[in-house]
Amino acid sequence: MTINHGSLSYLDPVRAEPWASFVEQIDRVAPHLGDLARWVETLKHPKRILVVDVPIIRDDGTIAHYEGYRVQHNLSRGPGKGGVRFHPAVSLNEVMALAGWMTIKNAALGLPFGGAKGGVRIDPRTFSPAELERITRRYTSEIGIVIGPDKDIPAPDVGTSEQTMAWMMDTYSMNVGHTASGVVTGKPIALGGSLGRQEGTGRGVCIAAREAGIRMGVPISGARIVVQGFGNVGGVAARIFRENGARVIALQDAEATLANPAGIDIPAALAHVAAHGSLVGFTGATSVSDDDFWQLECEYFVPAALEGQVTLERARRMRARIIVEGANGPTTPAADDILHERGILVIPDVLANAGGVTVSYFEWVQDFSSFFWSEEEINDRLESIMVKAFDAIWLTAKERKVSIRTAAFIIACQRVLAAREQRGLYP
Repeated sequence: MTINHGSLSYLDPVRAEPWASFVEQIDRVAPHLGDLARWVETLKHPKRILVVDVPIIRDDGTIAHYEGYRVQHNLSRGPGKGGVRFHPAVSLNEVMALAGWMTIKNAALGLPFGGAKGGVRIDPRTFSPAELERITRRYTSEIGIVIGPDKDIPAPDVGTSEQTMAWMMDTYSMNVGHTASGVVTGKPIALGGSLGRQEGTGRGVCIAAREAGIRMGVPISGARIVVQGFGNVGGVAARIFRENGARVIALQDAEATLANPAGIDIPAALAHVAAHGSLVGFTGATSVSDDDFWQLECEYFVPAALEGQVTLERARRMRARIIVEGANGPTTPAADDILHERGILVIPDVLANAGGVTVSYFEWVQDFSSFFWSEEEINDRLESIMVKAFDAIWLTAKERKVSIRTAAFIIACQRVLAAREQRGLYP
């Protein structure tokens, strides 16, 4: 079972309060919404919050209880969509923010989903596979009242995997009395998963970086890349960057920070992580301090770990031309302002890491139709949707003279609030 452990903890544990950051982002976009601004409070109030107890019998016979969440932020444009995170720092505040960002992301890409997110506050590294299965199945049973193929569709996130999704799908199916493959995405191929899903987020990061580079005159070929987070997103992105002629000069995962100015052998690094669980002991680069890592000169910096990593202090020291957010909410609003003042372009998470949910959308559609596409078709469709969204957001940024993030929020909020206004309030 492969689980994304690459983002479980980082050297600086201080993380901005995520929901406050999301609300500030909404406040910043409100003046650009025209008549729809009367509905903006909708985005500051999650539609539905479910907090559940997740009790299991551990392998030693003891009974343990864990706290789980499922938040549906907004369902105006369709069923909820968002991942499930197993992480020791999971909190209601964090899950609310992640659900909010999913609302914006889905709307910015034009996907027919609302925003949702879930999580259980555990460190999956401390549980056996059997215990993880019991946690997953109990959590799924507890949130089963709010999820479903046309209600809310979970997916993998930090600390979960396609195996987690298989257990979730099976548990939900047993409870409803029939196989419901569309209740989750990110499943194994044998259970209705989609080709290209595991690479979708990392591939989307590279598409966003390429499109930004074209417009900024910073080609990927020959560019120096720094990647924070070497899990399912950062690892895939680093590999694709290297395949396209870039030089990945530094990597950071939960336990190691490494650099090699000549370029890191990414396939070798991925093989090392697969064998040992982290970058610790990898000999193809040398250890550097966390401070040095954040000050490396590069063309592209990809934060692909947890939220709140690009702080005000780090933003003042970073020497990147373009930041491409592979993680959700990695840059605080204050850091955003500093980066903008310094002329460092930020491609926001709601655009840059949308490849995963886009391919999840493809998986959901394929499950409903029981007709599956080739990986080439998946990648072509992903390219088409992301480039179209990038073009629209870039044009809005230029026309409105705002940042790429604000432009993405303008487009997304207009779509969500227009749907809210057209649907009206019931009763």
